[in-house]
Amino acid sequence: MSTKKVHKAWAFATAAVVVPCVAAMPAEAAAMPFTDIKNSGSEAELYKAVSELYSQGIVFGTTSTTFSPYQNLTRGEAAYFLAEALKLETKNVVNPGFNDVPTSHKYYGHIAALAEKGIIQKGTNYNPDHFIKRSQMAKILTLGFNLQQATTLSATFSDFTKDNETNKYIQTLLDYGITQGTSATTFSPYTDVRRGQMVLFLYRTLQKAEDDFYIISVE
Repeated sequence: MSTKKVHKAWAFATAAVVVPCVAAMPAEAAAMPFTDIKNSGSEAELYKAVSELYSQGIVFGTTSTTFSPYQNLTRGEAAYFLAEALKLETKNVVNPGFNDVPTSHKYYGHIAALAEKGIIQKGTNYNPDHFIKRSQMAKILTLGFNLQQATTLSATFSDFTKDNETNKYIQTLLDYGITQGTSATTFSPYTDVRRGQMVLFLYRTLQKAEDDFYIISVE
């Protein structure tokens, strides 16, 4: 494995993917199949993001024709999305030893790949069926894409977490324009991330790949 600079190369990748049992994932570029997102109005960016990432096998729907953008995202799904976006090796991986992620688990390879890179912490359990929180999302995106981390907190949120390191992950995404608060004074770090929101966060981060971002890739 190596680390290399990418200039939107993610948009043309043709890496093979493993299809979860609930997924409708293409092995190569495919037309947008989901009917529950409109290509207009407030959903226009979401439509473009889902269409692009789906065509590259990074994200998948809940059925062959629905993406369920307003459904909460599980930690297992988040691991799949991020590992695919980073193009991590998900087959030849070291078992991180999570009690609730056996090697037969549909997201085992993706979870193990993130743990191997230090993007998620090893521990007793990973809780793949739990919903991922906004603060957790900020951490895995910051670490996964090796973003230049914020050193100070400039946002005036009244609900920052008690953990200053986590707050700096949040501030990092704000500085990059990847996300924003839920209001002028709140970030809602413990609120669940929805499937559509995660796609938008990934899409915006990947778009900035031409601005000297570095990701892990497999030669």
